[in-house]
Amino acid sequence: MAIILFDNNLREQLFPLTLTKAVADLRCGILTFKERWELKSKQQVFISSPDYLQPLYKAIADADNIWIDASVIADEELNNKILSLQIGEALADNKGLIAGRINSILNKNSLSQFEKTIEFKDVKRLEFTFQIFQWNDLMIRNDFKLLTEGRTSQPISHTNQVVHQDDIFIEEGASVDFAILNSTSGPIYIGKDAQVWEGAAIRGPFALGENALLKMGTKIYGATSIGPNCAVGGEVKNVVMIGNSNKAHDGYLGDSVIGEWCNLGAGTSNSNVKNTGGEVKLWNNYTKEFIGAGNKCGVIMGDYSRVAINSCINTGSVIGVCCNVYGAGLLPKVIHDFSWGPDQKYDFDKALDDINNWKKMKHKEITEAEKLVLKYIFDNE
Repeated sequence: MAIILFDNNLREQLFPLTLTKAVADLRCGILTFKERWELKSKQQVFISSPDYLQPLYKAIADADNIWIDASVIADEELNNKILSLQIGEALADNKGLIAGRINSILNKNSLSQFEKTIEFKDVKRLEFTFQIFQWNDLMIRNDFKLLTEGRTSQPISHTNQVVHQDDIFIEEGASVDFAILNSTSGPIYIGKDAQVWEGAAIRGPFALGENALLKMGTKIYGATSIGPNCAVGGEVKNVVMIGNSNKAHDGYLGDSVIGEWCNLGAGTSNSNVKNTGGEVKLWNNYTKEFIGAGNKCGVIMGDYSRVAINSCINTGSVIGVCCNVYGAGLLPKVIHDFSWGPDQKYDFDKALDDINNWKKMKHKEITEAEKLVLKYIFDNE
């Protein structure tokens, strides 16, 4: 038996983040949704996503599997109910299928494939991009317990200034010296082979992914998650960086989600609060309208996008996939996929070359599957 995480019919509300990846590959807390289910279930986890994204993922076997809505955030009770499902049984709420176990491929998330449907109320699902940073505090705390229970942290160097050491966990190979670590307001997790350089000041809850870097003098406020292979400097507050991205220099980034293979140029800052203190409106690609995102919301940035030095990102901005962003003054609140500067479209072949140049800096190369996904997005923009 395996776990299969499927995208529901509202995945477009999570654009641009889910234009280039399945919901299961989004990070909220320390882990992605896929990584969390792998740890909880101790089972192999597969991903079912729209046809154009499926080349990114392994083929799914037509066998006895548990299909789970990837956007579901399961507490212990729901987790146990899902993993104890029998063949032909499903869990559902007023929004549809939560999870079900069948001996075939799930057809359009249909409840009709199941012999028995069990009602389960008050299920928490990720439905909007801004929930990723809004829920990140709770998710870091939950993931910290999941990852560290019964384990012992690597020793914390005496060169550091430490407050509330019990809620600090450092994985093997990580390097943390001459930093300030304060976990009074939430746990601090430093991943395998990560580096925290001199003068960095960290207030939890905070997570630094495998092989990620905090540069000298970085100021981190909770609740912030920096994914694997990211480089971060400057001032960062309540941000999720999914992975492989850089904000390596001075500038402020707050209440935001940054996709993979992105870069924020030196001196770039974002606004996360309106001058009026009122509700921030964020573009929703699914409903094609601006929706309320609370009184703090910075920027949602899709994969492969880059922002020029000293850029000013407006409150409640959405930057699409594969954009080369620059311009005077406050940038537009909505920047569409494959934008080049203020008003041009990226040449597709050049876009692929530029992505590959950035990936090579982290010793990676663009894959054929990624090219197919990007071509689909480009052609349908």
